[in-house]
Amino acid sequence: MSKKTNTVWFMLGATILNIVLMMILFIICFILITRFVDPNSSLIPLWLGLTFLVSIGGSFWVYSRIIKWMNKKFNLEDNLSPLFSRRNKQKRRED
Repeated sequence: MSKKTNTVWFMLGATILNIVLMMILFIICFILITRFVDPNSSLIPLWLGLTFLVSIGGSFWVYSRIIKWMNKKFNLEDNLSPLFSRRNKQKRRED
């Protein structure tokens, strides 16, 4: 497989990993809310919003740690091509 194909597969897998991490963190936070917060409390919307933010931020943090670890362990820079490469800039003609 080429570097571009490896990059596409890696990005698909990493995206799925990030979504799964977000769902797991959301479920964990939701379970904690149902166990420790009174269901008749007026702060339930606040807790749900906080759960949403924690699941997004936490999944991003865990995802970045996993990717950094994988990059060091498997030396991904040699096997993957950059997603966004710089294009050759053409010189402007001075008229």
